[in-house]
Amino acid sequence: MRPVDDYFYNQKEPYQSIMLYVRSVILNTLPEVEERFSYKLPFYNCHKKPMIYLNVLKGTNYVDVAFVQGILLEKQFPILKNDNNRKQVRSVQLKTLEDLDHDNFVALLHEASNVLGKSKKAWFI
Repeated sequence: MRPVDDYFYNQKEPYQSIMLYVRSVILNTLPEVEERFSYKLPFYNCHKKPMIYLNVLKGTNYVDVAFVQGILLEKQFPILKNDNNRKQVRSVQLKTLEDLDHDNFVALLHEASNVLGKSKKAWFI
């Protein structure tokens, strides 16, 4: 089994179900995305740059769907939050599957891919 698969299957519920669902939405929405395991986390690269990673931060009770260039998307998509005062990363925080607005998330994925495709760097701040 691949390390990224191990990561998902070693998560406790409800995090495992949420992450597996988000993973399937990402992979089905953006066929060009590449799933990788970096920094002990599942990363989704688009245009050869990191776009999203999934995590459960210590001391929290939600799945953090983190967009690397989220700062460029937060005005258009207010569901993106700045947790822990991160400079560039913004995230969607999911406590349950019902917290995810599928259509809005798909639109967010498409826009994130477009923004990343136009960007010269993955991390710019």
